[in-house]
Amino acid sequence: MTSPAPRRSRLAPSEAIRTTCPYCGVGCGVLLGRDGAGRIAVKGDPDHPANFGRLCSKGTALAETLGLDDRLRAPRVLGHETGWDTALDLVAARFSEVIREHGPDAVAFYVSGQLLTEDYYVANKLMKGFIGSANIDTNSRLCMASSVAGHRRAFGTDTVPGLYADLEEADLVVLTGSNLAWCHPVLYQRLVAAKAARPAMRVVVIDPRRTASCDIADLHLAVAPGGDAAIFNALLAEIDRRGATDTAFLRHVTGFAEALAAARASDPAESGLSPAELEAFCDLWIGTPKVVTVYSQGINQSSSGTDKVNAILNCHLATGRIGRPGMGPFSVTGQPNAMGGREVGGLANMLACHLDLEAPAHRTAVQAFWDAPAMPERAGLKAVEMFRALGEGRIKAIWIIHTNPVVSMPEADAVRAALEGADFVVVSDITECTDTARLAHVLLPAAAWAEKEGTVTNSERCISRQRAALPAPGSARPDWEILAEVGRRMGWPAAFGWSSVAEVFAEYAALSGVAGALGSDFDISDLAGIDAAEYDALAPFVWPRNARKNGGRFFGDGRFHTPDGKGRMLPVTPRGPESRPGAAFPFRLNTGRTRDQWHTMTRTAKAPRLNQHLGEPYCEIHPEDAARLGLGAGDLVRLHNPLGAVIARAAISDAVRPGEVFVPMHWTAETASAARIDTLVRAVTDPISGQPESKGSVVAIERFAAGWHGFAVSGEIRPEPEAPYWTRLRSASGWQMELAGSDPAPDWEALARRMFGLPGATAATVTDAARGTVRIALHEDGVLRAALFISPRPIAVARSHVVAAVGGPDAVRVLAGRPGADAPDPGPTVCACLNVGLNQICAAITSGQASSVEAIGAALGAGTSCGSCRPELAALLARFGTKGAAA
Repeated sequence: MTSPAPRRSRLAPSEAIRTTCPYCGVGCGVLLGRDGAGRIAVKGDPDHPANFGRLCSKGTALAETLGLDDRLRAPRVLGHETGWDTALDLVAARFSEVIREHGPDAVAFYVSGQLLTEDYYVANKLMKGFIGSANIDTNSRLCMASSVAGHRRAFGTDTVPGLYADLEEADLVVLTGSNLAWCHPVLYQRLVAAKAARPAMRVVVIDPRRTASCDIADLHLAVAPGGDAAIFNALLAEIDRRGATDTAFLRHVTGFAEALAAARASDPAESGLSPAELEAFCDLWIGTPKVVTVYSQGINQSSSGTDKVNAILNCHLATGRIGRPGMGPFSVTGQPNAMGGREVGGLANMLACHLDLEAPAHRTAVQAFWDAPAMPERAGLKAVEMFRALGEGRIKAIWIIHTNPVVSMPEADAVRAALEGADFVVVSDITECTDTARLAHVLLPAAAWAEKEGTVTNSERCISRQRAALPAPGSARPDWEILAEVGRRMGWPAAFGWSSVAEVFAEYAALSGVAGALGSDFDISDLAGIDAAEYDALAPFVWPRNARKNGGRFFGDGRFHTPDGKGRMLPVTPRGPESRPGAAFPFRLNTGRTRDQWHTMTRTAKAPRLNQHLGEPYCEIHPEDAARLGLGAGDLVRLHNPLGAVIARAAISDAVRPGEVFVPMHWTAETASAARIDTLVRAVTDPISGQPESKGSVVAIERFAAGWHGFAVSGEIRPEPEAPYWTRLRSASGWQMELAGSDPAPDWEALARRMFGLPGATAATVTDAARGTVRIALHEDGVLRAALFISPRPIAVARSHVVAAVGGPDAVRVLAGRPGADAPDPGPTVCACLNVGLNQICAAITSGQASSVEAIGAALGAGTSCGSCRPELAALLARFGTKGAAA
């Protein structure tokens, strides 16, 4: 189903502009318009084939992220604002100088799945075709490079075989290394609805943690770290033992005997599962022909990620369960345009349109199409290699676009040191307030979501338009224009002479026709002649789109993109993470995402409601481990290894296994004092894909001896905390912080005045020496500007009440920390979409008003929007309900 042709991209009160969400790879359609008060309003597009109107909590809050308070509005050189000509002349000159003196491989681009496809295309053309180096890689290397490598080994090309509809048509869906409920909530809700409509459908979750996705699981397999390949090898051996192979389909596949021999030689115990658990899984998988295996970062982010992918693909190829309705392996991507980046050759080892950089015929064809002066003959440096080369001085100039490697790369402190010591660093971004942007020699202001035009591709190969609804602030420009202008200034005006983004897309579509003639799966050449009006009206479509094939699935007919046209099965020998827990570092560290935040929080942290559900960095730790370490609820812990240290709040939970901990990856030096978890992740990579092992490092953990804890709120002036531990996030009235330290301040009032920048405000202070508590309200003319609460123990105040008091007249009454009986405290946010708090939900349950998840939704609205809070609602029902009922 495709959406109708959209209206033109000019915002007027009565119009809605069709665009796409800038978060995960689901690629949801979004309607942008104005509400009755003239403010930007966001709704899900009911006609978009990815989401049919649904949005997750992050998508629902998009309008709240459009503020311009921290936006970069003009280029900056060494911290000083300048004009575009000065900045771009400098970038072009310095890159040209380095190339002239040290060769093309002395420069690099590090780009992002936040780029639109046209931006990606221009960057790839500039680096590979005209600079003549393959040193362009993307942060997508960190999330799905192993899937790319596995696809290419098995299929001959990086192709996702299936469609989202397969999740609804399958009788069994396996989620492995994928917390779909939190990381791809709208897709998860499609699965929930399908299971509700067909109760016979089964869902299996393979994950070391018990996650929200287990809410609908018929079977949860708590796999050992690195044990995924052992599971699927055991499955392949059992498929053969039970005679469940598809002998007709195997005529289109090579390598079956070798893959089977490796599977039989594997030890199933390496999976961490019992024989009974493995048997139950094999019974379900083998006995259910219509099976889809969904996998994501838990598979990819591994030093053996490519082998894990191929172990999954082997099972589907052996049974012919691929490329048919309700059947197939399905890689779901983490970023809105990770797929678009793969399609244009944004990875260091690929060419545009899924062509092979190291295939001479492919290089020659692309070089001729571009009329390019030089093409690299070998793969460039992948992400980890790239920043190592920068630190070693082999790369002299780097351009980083829409990503924050100082936070997201493994061994993040080494990445920061490399950038601090680099000769020339250019950063294109929408803000200067990122850990990476603060290290740039040249900062270039880029247009943001809702300000730029282009296309993105989601996880099912659906290409959708992203449209502008707002003007870019100041002199910010779209990325393709910035890149093209540098290309012109480096001496290639004709090659980068586009006058519109539609022209870039048309050129890209034309090149795909060249690729299609060479056998590439990616061919959208029907759109090679697209004009501006047609581009403006372009409706979502699933590629390919050419004279031979339009949309649909791949490989069900047994035809692959390998030289012999056959699919390949690969022998896989399972191996666990390289790092092993020991006496010094006994805990396995798992990293990942939370429900309401995105990457390094540059966008999501602007939306106050998204900061309320899990508002601090936390370390999920098993109760047995917590007891052994002497940890109690709310304690702070210090995680460390030879790479560095992190401080986080202990979250004691049996959702993780003993000896394993989970810490989210979102926190930065802008939002917390010591929570950049990737400082502790070793830069160990998969030898084939180059993807880092983000879930396999080891750490030691100890209680952080906090002598005091604090909670603080303020208005619009950003506070500057003074404490060993702090977090700083946007609130509904300004800012809120959590703080802790070992030694108490000699003068809490003076500290508060410095922290909030309010030296002349009137202070109201309440001190309880016996309890060791201090409460300070700073007010001007009776209006509360800031408040600070100090205690020897974690602060027990009604945070939402205190936040709401800022800017109001209760300058002194706020020190009670709780509202009166006439204004009950809603409690911590559970449903971020509709701002429903824990206390409200518990009251509805304990009063008997709500005895099911549906009843909670009817009473309070919680769980009725994106649905990703429904597992938490069910857990609250089980805990507080009189019957323990849960829907």
